[in-house]
Formats: sequence, structure tokens, C-alpha cells
Amino acid sequence: MNYHVKKTGSNLNPGTEEQPFLTIGKAAYVARPGDVITVHEGVYREWVNPKCGGTSSQPIIYQAAEGENVVISGAELITDWEKDGHIWKTVISNKFFGDFNPYNEKLFGDWLFTIDRVFHLGDVYLNGRSMYEVEDIEDVRKPKKSKTSFEPEFSVYTWCVEVDDDNTTIYANFHGEDPRNGNVEINVRRFCFWPENPGRNYITVRGFTMRQAATQWAPPTALQEGLIGPHWSKGWVIENNIISDSKCSGISLGKEESTGQNEWTTLFTKMGHQREQEVIFRALNIGWNKDNIGSHIVRGNRIYNCGQGGIIGHLGCAFSLIENNHIYNIRHKREFEGAEVAGIKLHAAIDTVIRNNIIHDSFRGIWLDWQAQGTRVCNNVLFGHDSEDIMVEVSHGPTMLDHNIMLSGHAFKTLSHSCALVHNLFAGTISVANELNRHTPYHVPHSTAVAGMTRFTGGDDRYYNNIFLREKGDSRSDEPYHESFFGNDILKPEDITPFSAAFLSYPVGTAVYNHCPGPDDEKPWERMKKMFMSGGKPPKPQEEKSDNKDDDEAAKPAYASLSANSPLAVYMENNIYFNRALAYIKENNPKLYEDDSAIEFTIDREKKKIVIEVSKPELLIDNAADIITTDKLGFGYHTEQLFEQADGSPYYFDSDFFGKQRGDSGVPGPFQITGKEKFEFSFE
Repeated sequence: MNYHVKKTGSNLNPGTEEQPFLTIGKAAYVARPGDVITVHEGVYREWVNPKCGGTSSQPIIYQAAEGENVVISGAELITDWEKDGHIWKTVISNKFFGDFNPYNEKLFGDWLFTIDRVFHLGDVYLNGRSMYEVEDIEDVRKPKKSKTSFEPEFSVYTWCVEVDDDNTTIYANFHGEDPRNGNVEINVRRFCFWPENPGRNYITVRGFTMRQAATQWAPPTALQEGLIGPHWSKGWVIENNIISDSKCSGISLGKEESTGQNEWTTLFTKMGHQREQEVIFRALNIGWNKDNIGSHIVRGNRIYNCGQGGIIGHLGCAFSLIENNHIYNIRHKREFEGAEVAGIKLHAAIDTVIRNNIIHDSFRGIWLDWQAQGTRVCNNVLFGHDSEDIMVEVSHGPTMLDHNIMLSGHAFKTLSHSCALVHNLFAGTISVANELNRHTPYHVPHSTAVAGMTRFTGGDDRYYNNIFLREKGDSRSDEPYHESFFGNDILKPEDITPFSAAFLSYPVGTAVYNHCPGPDDEKPWERMKKMFMSGGKPPKPQEEKSDNKDDDEAAKPAYASLSANSPLAVYMENNIYFNRALAYIKENNPKLYEDDSAIEFTIDREKKKIVIEVSKPELLIDNAADIITTDKLGFGYHTEQLFEQADGSPYYFDSDFFGKQRGDSGVPGPFQITGKEKFEFSFE
């Protein structure tokens, strides 16, 4: 059945093109597998709550009519304002909000760090822009400019709220604008497109503008709300939409409520990571597997101005494809912060592919947390982030990161095992750490079944055919230093404790792995076997002795003082280091250029484009090397899973960022250079 929805329709109509429905909600109530709902021009102020899902062969499709601007909004216009000195106020009956008043709901949840003040889920919008909530009316009358916002000039447009048993009163400073002209909206709905009940499978949503949802903070240990999302279902396609102004998250591919709901924060017992372990096993008990959950496609969307994340999800993101999205201005207001903030923040992204996205001006770009196994992140352009472009946290891999362009000051941070980085361009630092206090699961390959759990000593990473581009004239010392987990603050020695999650850092390059053994060093399991065979006594080093004691000390194996906390070996070959970028001391055949570079880039924010120029192609072409394959990459140490694609087929990196064939050898970096070239990436 093909249903139509128009602003001139009626819900008493049959929903045909000639006699359309008035609301999308009516179509969502009657739709069944195979139905197509076409929505025509207009603003639809409603929560679309599908009552039924489709099937893999007969999905239910919701689409905006071709060429028509269709908006689904979680907000309502408010014109009933009165002057209160030089500011305005409106008094709204609580009945107006029904059973959900976002101005009486506090922002709350596990891993939310902003606890020194109250934020509500509602916002006030002036001409479509989200204003800034303050705590009392004096801050509305005398607003102060934010020191952290991406839009400090607008941060003086403030509001506050008072809620009693009968009414909600909002005070706002519009700085000369008259809110009675129909230019002010307030939130009234938590969602724009979200099934109230899980298990609404195989739904496609395409072509809409969706905005202004009063979503709650979405940690991995609670119901993960989004302006739009499948709510613990399978096989959704969310494509070619414009998604903005969610209080917290734009798209959620995350978990439902029964497996955990903020027990860490509400019960104050057990550690947060233990609560997350419990969530995972509860999810397995209710059917978290490839047959029931995940396998979503999120592509071609523009996602911006969300307070927590562009795309988030724990467990429900597994086996999914996220591609060709433009994600930016995530946490742009800098009002609240926590551990779940990024352009894309996923937990348990098993066999998930994240490719061809442009992500910029967020806290973090892509953050893979827990159980990134079989995950591939490729062909993404990332820049302008407060923290790093990509982070992989407490995951045992194998995790593949290839052909990414990382232009922020901090490129990559890892607190994991078994990441392979191939043919990337790094313009920022790499930071590494171990994590000996958390044990996280690893899985049977290409499955949610848990194979084991362990902690993180670091290492087992691979770097092949990457470009490390240090900024010309970088005057930083080449000595190592430690940075904090959040904000990348440089730590003093007294700040570093077993619980501080301090990240070892260097200026651009792989020297941050100098403490790790190389592939030719004695393996930890070999040395441990010798220790057991000798009654627990560390065997003596086997190296030949010289006459120089200092040389003998330097020649000791990396595992001479082996303990259970020792890092695993790392594997590096044929990376190029420009402008004094620093190489791992045991890298095989690094290409070092002290004061030279083949490549430069500019970020033109006025024209909204990135320009990458290759001025000395010979420095790249002359360093071409063998094609990187699964045979070269091997398998992850703990998972014993090959570095292979989600379908189990091997990697064979014989094409570049744009799909250009490499031939018999691969030029380092994302592009198969043949001469001087210029590449432009638009981020309009």
C-alpha cells in the first residue's frame, strides 16, 4: 500500500494521494510490511511512533516527497509572551506538555560529568537557534558570554525556567527580538522518529529534516535515546536526512532500558565498568545477536548541533554500515560534558564499517569504546576536534583503520589492543595507554558470543604505509610527555596514578611505542614459558656479551623484566615521517625527512573546504611498497581473529581513497600519487 500525508489532509481519509492523511503518526499506525509512506511539504510537529516493522524483503519505507521540504519537529511555536523589564516571559500550563514536560526533566545519567548545576531537557529556540539555559533570572537579565562555546556571541541569548504544580514559566533574553512574531519555539517532544517499543524491524526513513528533540543523556548503561533511532531493532535504513538540535544525540543505534538504567549513578554500588559488563550479559540473555539486533545502514545524513553525539549506540550498532555522513558541531554549545561525547560514539561495534564520512568540530571525531572487533574505519576526513580524531578504547580488536585523513592536533588515541593503521594521513599526535583495572569482553569472530575477557597491557598494533606530517617549525620538544584522558591536558608526574588513565604522547609520529617490543624481540609467552620451566625464575638474557656494560644493558630483551603488565609487540614498516615527525625505534624501513615534506594542507573555513596539495610526489612514489593484505597483518593477539573484513574475506589494499587502483605497489598515505596533485574536500 502507498500512503500519502499532506498538511491539507485528514486522518479520516484513506491516505491515498487524492485523499491523504494529515499526520505521519496516522500512517505509522496503519503501516504494515511493504507499505510506503510519502510525506509532502510542510512542518509536522509530532513524534512518529511506528506501531509495526517490516521484513527484510518488505521493509516499511517513510520518505519525503521528492523535491519537497518535509520537517519533523519536536518543538512548538510559542507566541504568548509578555515583557518583564527588558526580558520576556511566558507562562504555560503543564497540561500543554501532556505526560512529558522537558522543562521538568533534568539531564541525568551515568558518565555525565556536569553535576555542579542543573540542565533541563527542554531548550528555547530563537529563529531556529538553540539558546543557552542559565540557572536563575538574574543570569537572564545580565547574561555573560560563554568562554567555551563555539558561538560565544550568541551565548548571551539566555533563558531559565520555573516549574510548579500547575505551570511552566520560561524567562528569556532575546536581545531586541520580539518573540510574539512567531520566531520562538520550545521543546515538547522527546523524539522525532522513534518506536516506543523495541523490535520494530526493517524500517527506512529518508529525505526528512528532523530537529529539536528533548533527548536524555545516553550512556551505554541506560536506554540510549536519539532524535531518531530503531530502539533495539534490526535492519533500519536512515538515509539522506538533515538531523539537528537534539539535546543529546541525533541518531541512536543503542540499547533498550531493561538491560540497565543508570545503576552506577542511582545505586552507587559497583564500578561503572562492572555495570557495563552486566549490561552486555543481560543483552545476550534477551537475544543480542546478529539475527535479531543491528545490521543498520546510516548514510548520506547531515547531522549537527547535538549536545552529546551525532551517532551513538551500544550493542545495537553491531554489524552496521555508517557512510557518507557529514557530522559537525557536536557539543558546540559546550554546556555540559561527559564520557559519551563524539561525532560517532559506539560501543560493541562488532563488524561495523564506518567510511566516507566528514566529521569535524566536535569533542572527539570517532570514538570506538569496548568491543571494537572486526570494525573498520576507512576513508573518513576528520578535523577541528577538541580532542582526537579517532579513539579506540578498551577493545581487543582486530580493529582496522585505513585511508583516513586526520588533520586535528591530536590524531589517534588508543587504550586497546590489535589496531591496524594502514595508508592513513596523520597531522596530529598519537597517544597510547594501558588499562589494568578494566576487563572487557572479546567475541567469537563475527558474532556476539563472548569468547573471553581480559584487560589491556597495550601493543599488538600495526602501522604500515602511513604518512606522518608534523607542522613545519613545530618547536615542541621531542621528549615524551603524558596527557589526560579528557581534554589532553599535559600531566605532571604527581598527577599520574594507577587510576588516572594517563596517555603517553610524543609530537607527531610513532615514537610513542618506543617502550613496546618489536616483532623480533622475545615474545611474552615464550619468556613466561621459560620462567615456569625454571621454577619461576626469570631466565638470563641470551645475547652475546660485549666488553662494554652499557652496551650489554641496552641490548637486553624488551621483556627482560617481564610481568603480566608488559605490553605486546608492535609491527611497523614503510611509514613516512615529514618535518621531524618521530618514528618508532624498531620500525622496519622508516622513511625520515628532517626538514622536508611532500604534502601540505589548508582548512579554509570561509569557503568550507580542505585543500591537500602534493608538491613533491617523488618523496611518496619512491617509497612505494608491497600491497598490504590480511596475510601481512595476521591476527589479533587476544581474539585470535584475523584482520579481515566483516564477511570474513581478506583485506587487500590495492585501491586508494578514491578507488584508484594501486597496481603492484602502494604509495604511502591515502592517495596513489603519480605526480603533483591537489585534492579538495567540501564540508558545506
